[in-house]
Amino acid sequence: MKAHVCTQLGLPNQLQFTEIDDPTPTPNQVLVSVKAAGVNFPDGLIVAGTYQTKPPLPFIPGSEVAGVVHSVGSDVQGVTPGMRVMAFCGMGGYAELVAVTSDKVFVIPDSMSFSDAAGFVVTYGTSYHALVDRAAIRPGETLLVLGASGGVGLTAIEIGKALGARVVAAASSEAKLEVCKQHGADELINYTTGNLRERVAQVAPSGVDVVYDPVGGDHAATAVRALSTAGRYLTVGYASGQIPKIGMNRLLVVGGALHGVLWGAWAKRNPECNANNMRALFDMYDGGALSPHVNSIHPLINAPTALEEVMSRRALGKVILSTNPE
Repeated sequence: MKAHVCTQLGLPNQLQFTEIDDPTPTPNQVLVSVKAAGVNFPDGLIVAGTYQTKPPLPFIPGSEVAGVVHSVGSDVQGVTPGMRVMAFCGMGGYAELVAVTSDKVFVIPDSMSFSDAAGFVVTYGTSYHALVDRAAIRPGETLLVLGASGGVGLTAIEIGKALGARVVAAASSEAKLEVCKQHGADELINYTTGNLRERVAQVAPSGVDVVYDPVGGDHAATAVRALSTAGRYLTVGYASGQIPKIGMNRLLVVGGALHGVLWGAWAKRNPECNANNMRALFDMYDGGALSPHVNSIHPLINAPTALEEVMSRRALGKVILSTNPE
């Protein structure tokens, strides 16, 4: 099979597209013939060697795929060759075939395309886990989403709306905010033309109940100060490259909570809960509440270009690799 192999840590353009042996599934694994793969910010951090997870070299990046089941191990039940699936592989997605443990493989609805499915499991899984399992968001509460036009940001908007929250989206341009509006945001804040603290105070005078932050950086301290009584702050990632330093005294004053959200590790520890979350998300998708925003689709051979697009934060929504681009 063809795959992008990382043989030395560094920039995306150092990945090597080469022919390697096909993987052989173990008894509890499913071998997926990859039709599409999602490109995520952590993929680039792993390639650079700056992520929490540091796999030994050489490795194939790519944490999520969609495709058709090629074969299954002897202990696998409920998944058979020919089924259309998505999978959270963790590593190995930038390839034509990937072997994934069966508890991380999900049969997708008939209505879901491979491009939608390839960018679904990580972003929607992360946001559902954050908003439901960690923040326990309730109908009528106000949700502030930072970096709202990115891959996870848009999913937080959609899931927040589906759960009955009032959603305030913050992004760095009017074009990005227009996409947020299309995905259901009730209020829009432009970082570059307005003061975040003042605008949040205008749209949420009593404060926000939940902050969803995949960006970190300078806006985190402002967002913490915007929390209402018993507010919850979700730290999801640091796309800005800066891990924020926040005043814990604000959490003390409002009786608030800071929740770390590392969905992938949680999903590995809690496969049954994660499967339940996926079923809930598929119901939302079939009901029209979720509409994945695919920014661009690149052929598999162009994975370095696609990854650079994500790492430079140029993408609105998801970037997808396809083994069969049209």
